[in-house]
Amino acid sequence: MDAGCPRLPDTVLFEIFLYLDHADVLSVGLVCQQWHAVARDEFLWKELFYRYYRVSRDVPRHPGAVSWYDEFQRLYDTIPCVEVQALKEHNDQVLHLSFSHSGCLFASCSKDCTVKIWSNELDISLQHSSNMRPYNWSYTQFSQFNSDDSLLLVSGVFVGPHNSSSGEIAVISMENFTLLSRVRNKPYDVFGCWLNETNLISGNLHRIGRITSCSVLWLNNAFQGIESENVNVVKRLFKIQNLNASTIRTVMVADCSRYDSPDLLLDYEEQLAASSTCPVFDLGSDSEEEEAKPKPPPEPAVQELPDAGGVPAEHGLQQLFDDIMEGRVRPAMTETELETKVAELFVRNRTKPPEPNLFPTDSNSKTKYLIFTTGCLTYSPHQIG
Repeated sequence: MDAGCPRLPDTVLFEIFLYLDHADVLSVGLVCQQWHAVARDEFLWKELFYRYYRVSRDVPRHPGAVSWYDEFQRLYDTIPCVEVQALKEHNDQVLHLSFSHSGCLFASCSKDCTVKIWSNELDISLQHSSNMRPYNWSYTQFSQFNSDDSLLLVSGVFVGPHNSSSGEIAVISMENFTLLSRVRNKPYDVFGCWLNETNLISGNLHRIGRITSCSVLWLNNAFQGIESENVNVVKRLFKIQNLNASTIRTVMVADCSRYDSPDLLLDYEEQLAASSTCPVFDLGSDSEEEEAKPKPPPEPAVQELPDAGGVPAEHGLQQLFDDIMEGRVRPAMTETELETKVAELFVRNRTKPPEPNLFPTDSNSKTKYLIFTTGCLTYSPHQIG
């Protein structure tokens, strides 16, 4: 550096920093003694970030960024900012994009009720397009490749009788783009996801009361449309109680076996506390067909309420009804509170621990976690289960 370089006022350096391009700023740094210190000034990079990208100052820095300099560099150097190709094959709003694990393909879902599969090369080309409108779909909303990219899960909104909206999942073979199976999915914002290469998770919803319901998660074989009728292609995984008209949504499966830190997971006591807000319970059979049939009430389980002084759950439920009929319950209890109380007593009576064979016995087995959005306080999902 030139020792005789004049010392520039900070305000002048700031204006040069803001309005000159990257090359000019570097050239200033070669001749100005102050540049090395100014180049790492967090205040200057923060000002440049908001001015250059013209974003609101309420927008915080990316959580993964160490500094405003790194954040600006990330957006300036690694985010594509040049349009190289416009894909105009969809004729309505595109709702979702998903990439294959190899990165060679991607799928797009749209309100035009099609799912399109693209080759992700330098010149992107359309490989296949499936129109789901003949299957009474309203639009496609979500897609996911299985782990070996041999199958594509497509989720959409299905229009049923009397214009009722539900959901449906379709499985498409990536070998010849044939439709292998269709699975119902209710509500449609469960979306669905892959558990492994050949099995996917879907949802169903059963109303218990006006604001209380249970969400059932099913394990489905992707090839159930072509399998023998003797092969079990559907099995129930979980039933989860919903309160305040909320439902299980946005289901996904995460393989967390690569994380060794126990701090990333809840300990056992916290798991129990978390599960008490959205209890998992069992109401019936493992067959979806039997699920829809009314069944006689089963034998009550001998399970005690933790807050009822050792009274069995079925006795606590009967006691609640007796108190209501004889006027011992406070008049302030609303219909919603009553339904919630009955649902809580009911679920305690029917709750049973997970089956031992559901847990991996091999130390090398991969542990997978079911993740979903839900809500126990309001209809809008505000919790992650």
